[in-house]
Amino acid sequence: MSAVQPSLTRINVVGFKTIVAREFSRILRIWAQTLVPPAITALLYFIIFGSLIGRRVGDMSGYTYIQYIAPGLIMMSVITHSYGNVVSSFFGAKFGKHIEELLVSPLPNWLIVLGYAAGGVVRGVVVGAVVTLITLLFTKLHISSVAVVLSAVLLSSIVFSLAGMVNAIFAKNFDQISFIPTFVLTPLTYLGGVFYSVNMLPPWAQGLSHANPILYMVNAFRFGFLGLSDVNVGVAYAIMGGAAVVLYVSCVLLLNRGTGTRE
Repeated sequence: MSAVQPSLTRINVVGFKTIVAREFSRILRIWAQTLVPPAITALLYFIIFGSLIGRRVGDMSGYTYIQYIAPGLIMMSVITHSYGNVVSSFFGAKFGKHIEELLVSPLPNWLIVLGYAAGGVVRGVVVGAVVTLITLLFTKLHISSVAVVLSAVLLSSIVFSLAGMVNAIFAKNFDQISFIPTFVLTPLTYLGGVFYSVNMLPPWAQGLSHANPILYMVNAFRFGFLGLSDVNVGVAYAIMGGAAVVLYVSCVLLLNRGTGTRE
């Protein structure tokens, strides 16, 4: 038994590294689709909202408008591309009929989920780094807490990588992998306090905004930079951690049941 266990451990380690390496090589191979669009989008946001409109808006809580929205724009890119990487990659494996090779391998489902989630985190962090570089062309970034910045971006990326996998597991065609990002993720992101403080809204709108999980992620990330937050940061971390656990367990259970992969 002692000889078998190290062998299984090596298989798991090699399998996990292989999934992550494949996802990373995919990101670099199609860099024109994975890295260039978010850079251009961020550039346009900073030119239009930061430089042009921002001059008319004025200061926000003691910071220029462009400094205020910068963390939100970075987080928006991380969330979108973490989700998009996993949903497209896993559904692509289903569509191409090579997911079966992975599922019949000796890798446990919990490790497969972990590998795909790690791939989503890699893309989210890389895109976040690219957008951060674009940000530095327009303003200086004040960092209040490096630990909060890193932990918030990693937790948010994990949550939406796993959410993307749930979408990919249930999706039966390409339309179904674009429905959630278009009609759910995008509205929640734009209404998540990226461009404004929820304290500017009327009471009923503030109440609705606090039901949006992205609001907590954006504000936790902004707190790491500016020390400002419209929500309790501890609650934000509880929501991110809880969502990550629930989504991870859900993905593993769905793969164990064969949902979306044996139909």
